[in-house]
Amino acid sequence: MEEQAEIPYWITLAHLPRWRVERINRLIIKIVHENKMSLETFFNLDTRKWKNDFELSEKEIFDLEEAKKNLPNNSFLAEDLLAQGFEIIPINSPEYSKILKHNLKIKYSPPILYVKGNKQLMHENSVAIVGSRKADVISLTFTDNVAQEATKQYKVVVSGFAKGVDKQALDSSLKYKGQSIIVLPQGILTFKSGIKKYYKSIIDGNVLVVSTFHPKATWSVGLAMARNPIIYGFAKEIYVAQSENKGGTWSGVNDGLKKRRKIFVRFPTDNEKNANIQLIVKGAVP
Repeated sequence: MEEQAEIPYWITLAHLPRWRVERINRLIIKIVHENKMSLETFFNLDTRKWKNDFELSEKEIFDLEEAKKNLPNNSFLAEDLLAQGFEIIPINSPEYSKILKHNLKIKYSPPILYVKGNKQLMHENSVAIVGSRKADVISLTFTDNVAQEATKQYKVVVSGFAKGVDKQALDSSLKYKGQSIIVLPQGILTFKSGIKKYYKSIIDGNVLVVSTFHPKATWSVGLAMARNPIIYGFAKEIYVAQSENKGGTWSGVNDGLKKRRKIFVRFPTDNEKNANIQLIVKGAVP
């Protein structure tokens, strides 16, 4: 990010409690594009200017005033992130993924991305491979095959670093000398063991680690569910190896279908117990 002084303000604005992503993004547009203003300047305006010039409600003004109290901590956090080699990419940066912005639009595109690794991977043709944490052997083999084919076509494999299909997708892409984006279900500072494990691949430019959550956020079911649309958003093609009729893959595919994404689902054999057929009936491509 060009203006390091702006980073604490981006962190503060991006993680406003109880604010929808779309509301944050629309405020960013109003600040940066319509008013040609830095976030630092915006945060230093008085509440009267916030109300009159930015049409903020009393509740929104209260939220922003409370958030301002976190600016000193977020300044230290920004320094810590940069010192450890992480980068912060705001939604208005040319480095921000165009694929992500195209797929998720203003309504769902994360205001900032925390990344480590080869940022260029966000701009390449990409394939998401998703599925159950408790995937059967046939699903893991399918995942391996799709990853192998993707690497042959120089496509980046996107996955969510869960057990099962996600982990298989990542490891297969690297096995076949490909490249991969890991979309985290947690803050990037809490992924130290994963970064250590894939450090060589990160340094060699074959892996990009991405988080959209507060850097110190620990894993939770809620974050894992919120991460799934981001995985799909990074990809031009989506392949589902195996899904149950509930959980992350199921909700992620249904969300993707609502957004009119084309999603390919492995056609199951007769004796399999999964929800792949149900997703096909809902509109996924077998």
